[in-house]
Amino acid sequence: MKNWNVRKTIVAREDMPEHHRLTPSLSWPHLIALGVGAIVGTGILTLIGVGAGKAGPAVILSFAIAGLICACAALAYAEVATMIPASGSAYTYSYVVFGELIAWMVGVALILEYSLVVSAVAVGWSGYAAGFLQSVGMGLPTDLIQGPEAGGIINLPAIFIIVVIAGLLIAGTRESATLNAILVAIKLAALAMFIAVALPVFNADNFTPFMPYGFPRSGPSGSEVGVMAAAAIIFFAFYGFDAIATAAEEAKNPDRDLAIGIVGSMVICVIIYMVVAAVAIGAVSYTRFADSPEPLALILREIGQGWAAKILGASAVIALPTVILAFFYGQSRIFFVMARDGLIPASLARVSKRGSPVRITLFTAVAVSIIAGIFPLAKIAAVANAGTLAAFIAVCTAMLVMRRRQPDAPRKFTTPLPWVVGIGGIIGCAYLFISLPVVTQEFFLIAQLLGLLYYAVYGGGAAARNRAAETHG
Repeated sequence: MKNWNVRKTIVAREDMPEHHRLTPSLSWPHLIALGVGAIVGTGILTLIGVGAGKAGPAVILSFAIAGLICACAALAYAEVATMIPASGSAYTYSYVVFGELIAWMVGVALILEYSLVVSAVAVGWSGYAAGFLQSVGMGLPTDLIQGPEAGGIINLPAIFIIVVIAGLLIAGTRESATLNAILVAIKLAALAMFIAVALPVFNADNFTPFMPYGFPRSGPSGSEVGVMAAAAIIFFAFYGFDAIATAAEEAKNPDRDLAIGIVGSMVICVIIYMVVAAVAIGAVSYTRFADSPEPLALILREIGQGWAAKILGASAVIALPTVILAFFYGQSRIFFVMARDGLIPASLARVSKRGSPVRITLFTAVAVSIIAGIFPLAKIAAVANAGTLAAFIAVCTAMLVMRRRQPDAPRKFTTPLPWVVGIGGIIGCAYLFISLPVVTQEFFLIAQLLGLLYYAVYGGGAAARNRAAETHG
């Protein structure tokens, strides 16, 4: 633990060993597509129902609050990412600004975020895929589409889609990013269709009463309601832009492209969410879709547009893998940088002849496949939100510390009103954290304690040995 406050120095790509270099192959359209692919997914397709059940029509306000807090974090990310154009996202920024121990704790939070999102979306995709196979007479046995705790043996479709995504990333970052952009276009077209079909039946009376459950979180544990309770869950629907920051070393022009990708994807997604939420509530009373696992498709069926519901469902099956791809990509790059720093086995930090980190991609695939194939994630998926909120607080704080520590350093992107944005992001994320279910907060704290134990027993010493080897190598 003696090196807990060692701060990282960013090494230029040309000064890295060849096997540690990632290939810069992404331009800003790829990064925007990566961000939109991560953000627009299970959140808007499923969580609008959960949010409406907690906040009523005021779920629109919940979307606005979560989006505003995420926008503050996105602006902070854009400034810090262009000052520290290295892979690893909030983990790397914390390493440079605060030191090794804080970086490791932020890294644990990011592992919770990315691993649970990848696993949860894979399980969600499995449900759609299993239903599709059943409809065409190729249904799988129940034992092979559910984990042990759900009464099955293993969730094979969830593992299958993770393996496919891993294969794409091994094939090449640019190739997988191009396919991702195509699938994102399909997803946006489906949401545009929903708006076009549902808007003609818009009824303003569905917005009364607007805030039936009040503003703050209230209600018994596990059944929290209110605008902020909804915002704390809906927050899941917004993050994903931070996956762009993990692509820093693979961006062709990081000084320009990172800021465009991060801010651009957030602006696009906030607009999409606000419009879709308003149209959904205007079309059908929120009480009729609050508990549905597929609220948008249900709304289309309720208004007599079954054909559109089928198209929306099919597009979800086709395009949901973009969320898995974006978060899988981010998780593998964070693991890669941790291995390069020695906090996890350094042998994992090697790239192939094509510049892809094959070993760490396979390692990530095994880790998330175990979670997706065996565990039901409904009770702990919100832990991903807790991890993300911790990372966002770290990045907002890092931006403010850099403003004091290096006020005259060149900034390729400058956050407007930095102290308002930074402090607003910190307070907003903290408020969302305390609005999460209590069991989620407890699980997050347990994970952090286990992370500290790992660092004390292995990680800290391994990182010190890795630094010594690089110095003498």
